[in-house]
Amino acid sequence: MSKDFTLEKYAELLQSLKKGGYRFLTFEQYCMEKESLNDVKFVILRHDVDLKADNSLATAKIEHSFGINASYYFRVVEQSNKPGIIREIAEMGHEIGYHYEDMTICEGDVEKAIGHFEKQLGYFRQFYPVKTICMHGAPRSKFDGRDLWKRFDYHNFGIIGEPYFDVDFSRVFYLTDTGRRWDGFNVSLRDKVPIYQDEWVRQGLVFHSTDDVVDAIENEELPKQLMMTTHPQRWTDQVVEWLKEKTMQSTKNMVKGFMVRLN
Repeated sequence: MSKDFTLEKYAELLQSLKKGGYRFLTFEQYCMEKESLNDVKFVILRHDVDLKADNSLATAKIEHSFGINASYYFRVVEQSNKPGIIREIAEMGHEIGYHYEDMTICEGDVEKAIGHFEKQLGYFRQFYPVKTICMHGAPRSKFDGRDLWKRFDYHNFGIIGEPYFDVDFSRVFYLTDTGRRWDGFNVSLRDKVPIYQDEWVRQGLVFHSTDDVVDAIENEELPKQLMMTTHPQRWTDQVVEWLKEKTMQSTKNMVKGFMVRLN
């Protein structure tokens, strides 16, 4: 077996989903079609571009070679916001969305945050007619980006979906590589759907490695409707970068695990 969290392993994961009969959807497609998807076997392929935008270009090219479109959510920070890369990914047919963290950037000032949100949404619409958004977890921030919608309605900005509000996770199984593992919900502060996780655990739907996920697909043990979220910064064939990411994430997981226990 090849190392986990490489581009080779990511391609293997996509191939297993294709062979397993999953239809690939962007989140925008899901939002527009979900009323007709009750009996459809599908995977919503979502990427949160937190850092290292070049890695997202690499995964986008792999998907494009397979005839797959995915959703890429970009932050406004320099490590994510690379106009040339955003444009190239959009030109391949992938969806571009806003990975918003306006409450953190504006230090909890709701009025400033909504103004910042509207401005940045307009910026990303230079590259793609953005219709969906996704909260950036920002584990070190005391502000939850979703709190912005306690005061405002994102639909008023032409947005049709936000995963944490517009997916019924009792029906759509959530897989995320947060923590550089597929069972990282144990050390995640916000990238999780805790109301359903106890039931999933009871059903044995817990996977640690990508090979575990592939085996579940091949054995038809994975639910037929999925949202799969990856952070492309973690997926690389560059040995030094791979080792650095593995080491850094192990340290982060220990810190986040401690924070989870405190909360």
